[in-house]
Amino acid sequence: MLFVRPSRLADLDALEQMARTAQPVLHSLPHDRGALEARIALSEDSFRADVDFPGEEFYLFVLEDGQSGKLMGTASIVAAAGYSDPFYAFRNDALIHASRELHVNRKIHALTMSHELTGKSRLAGYYIDPSLRGDAAAHLMSRARMMYIAANRKRFTSEVFSLLLGVTDEHGVSPFWEAVGRKFFGRDFADIEIESGGRSRTFIAEVMPTYPVYVPLLPEAAQRVLGEPDSKALLAYEIHQEEGFETDRYIDIFDAGPVLTAQVDRSVCVTRSETRVVRDAAATASGSTYLIAHNGADGEFRCVLGELAADNATGNAGDKTRAAALPHATRVALGVTEGDAVRCVPLHAPHQDEQMGDAQ
Repeated sequence: MLFVRPSRLADLDALEQMARTAQPVLHSLPHDRGALEARIALSEDSFRADVDFPGEEFYLFVLEDGQSGKLMGTASIVAAAGYSDPFYAFRNDALIHASRELHVNRKIHALTMSHELTGKSRLAGYYIDPSLRGDAAAHLMSRARMMYIAANRKRFTSEVFSLLLGVTDEHGVSPFWEAVGRKFFGRDFADIEIESGGRSRTFIAEVMPTYPVYVPLLPEAAQRVLGEPDSKALLAYEIHQEEGFETDRYIDIFDAGPVLTAQVDRSVCVTRSETRVVRDAAATASGSTYLIAHNGADGEFRCVLGELAADNATGNAGDKTRAAALPHATRVALGVTEGDAVRCVPLHAPHQDEQMGDAQ
């Protein structure tokens, strides 16, 4: 069984291998072994810390195969993006250029360097092993982060965002980078991706244009990819949308990839979650697939996918608490025993218009 848990120093070798082979580049996993070890240690400290408001904490999760012990993926949360250095993105503004004398009134889009996302919590560093088939593992790895945020609200801001991979060709060349970034840096896209450290470096503000970049002056190839996810990021894009993320007016400063934002209070992992009490089950229940998460002591966290019956009640007649009837393997993966509380969210919640039915 696959389950998500916090990373630990024992994962260093496996995470180092991911850092060196993952495409696109994982900003959450430095290529330098010493820096990566420090990043894992920071994550361990962050999970254990008593946090009242988001700061420099960094939370690194891994996807483990419970049978083999092999790590199959990773993802992370940055409690406050740009905590040490501002987090930079392009803001897509609409500027009005008008002349009463010439009877001209034109709305022109321009890209302005912005650090308005600085301080907001960010989902980052998503990677899944290419050998995993189907969408279930991708949902688990990505959305386990929102399950953790939903259960630990004080650790994160009320709004979270995620930056997805922009369009590149089969050789990894970004048309937007070629049109804008290369003109200022004079280097390849991949090199600056590694150096940028997740868009939080002062050299970005020092080198990138400080004046608006007028979109109509860009080559058509660069204009077409503004805010568009790469084909390799389409699944991640859909998973974010299903969780409640929406496109914003920000795009990545290097490859023009989309920035998605969500209000935590309106995310699926908050609005559709319920607490259930663990009960032993001899076999997997017949029902719907749920994300099931458990917060343990000393920063422990587990998240799995499991089948739960919708009407599985427990307790007295007046007690509306529902049971989570879990087989042995699922309880072991979650680190729970009978009577423990778990957070449960349907893997695929109906859309708002579907819930409204004939109301429209």
